[in-house]
Amino acid sequence: MRVLIVSDIHSNLVALEAVLREAAGSYDAVWNLGDTIGYGPRPNECMAVIHSLPTTSIAGNHDLACIGSNTVNIAEFNNDARIANIWNGRQLKSNYKQFLNQLPLARSIDERVYIVHGSPKDPVWEYLLRPHQADDNWQAIPHQVCFVGHSHVQIYIRRNIDGSISGPIMPTPGEVMLLDNDERYFINPGSVGQPRDGDPRAAYAILDTSAQHITFGRVAYDIASTQQQMLEHNLPLMLIRRLQFGR
Repeated sequence: MRVLIVSDIHSNLVALEAVLREAAGSYDAVWNLGDTIGYGPRPNECMAVIHSLPTTSIAGNHDLACIGSNTVNIAEFNNDARIANIWNGRQLKSNYKQFLNQLPLARSIDERVYIVHGSPKDPVWEYLLRPHQADDNWQAIPHQVCFVGHSHVQIYIRRNIDGSISGPIMPTPGEVMLLDNDERYFINPGSVGQPRDGDPRAAYAILDTSAQHITFGRVAYDIASTQQQMLEHNLPLMLIRRLQFGR
């Protein structure tokens, strides 16, 4: 099976559509690691696309904030994020609110693969970016491969056969990483809708369960179109500007 793995779409329909065009024919299922909405200008449209695909989803912190979930406190977000999340929540159709509200914060796909937005130890808030964090979180789950989102940074961290840790490593676009049965991995596909690793292109990954490898993808999209949509809805200027820099 081939799985398209996406995260942090953040209501950026133009970026999501670019990823789906780029990956067309290369996947049989989709795993969505959360934060489908928030920040961007097209929450309902992004939710509709996700619903149209064979998708397994989990919730992210912005999803929960937008729908007013008691799991997160919207006051913990910075002012720009808070404004955008409140706006997203007001636009969102009730059926999509209900869908997001019933999503788990993490899922065990099978005995080998686990998906979570933040980290196994803190699914909502932890940015898993450092070797010591990876070491702590490997102790929290038995799975060999864990896909995470939240940081908007396309990276992987690997526990080698000898127990040493490599990473975080930023893959090159198109890089194919073989999965060794004797190693463990935390893999972040990066953000579709708001990359923060210095590359403004939409990020994603494809897992081939038969070939036992991950392909890391990046695709350019019409950033100006998303920015114009955000301007039309008076979303915060900082959120609009950052898209073109990938920061």
